[in-house]
Amino acid sequence: MQIWIDYIHEYAAWILVISVLSMIIGCIFMQMFVVRIPVDYFSHHKRHAISDETHHPVVALMLSWLKNLLGIFLILAGIIMLFTPGQGLLSILFGLMVMNYPGKYRLECSIINRPLIINTINVMRKKKGYPPLQAPQSKPTLCS
Repeated sequence: MQIWIDYIHEYAAWILVISVLSMIIGCIFMQMFVVRIPVDYFSHHKRHAISDETHHPVVALMLSWLKNLLGIFLILAGIIMLFTPGQGLLSILFGLMVMNYPGKYRLECSIINRPLIINTINVMRKKKGYPPLQAPQSKPTLCS
């Protein structure tokens, strides 16, 4: 146990710096992500896909990788922010929204249906002059 205490004590300053930076970066970028969500993103089952026809296949693959790396970064930052200052759940939600994976829409619906999450997002959108998001039309287990 003493080894863990010494380890945490040794890196406490770095943990504090990373925590404060993630909170500041999260607050800045979170508002940019929130206003970019289409109002009807959760209220219909049609997904907005990036057309691969406009890009060279290599460029499309690189954009997909970068998008998934950004999503992983947001999820990891969100997990850190669950235990430190910041908007952890929102960061995780946006990380999941950015990435591509099977069952994505169902997971997004189950997260966005939580009153704390949808209310926080809509307050942020209202402050920036954007209309509130429309809630999913069906239960989170039925969104697909």
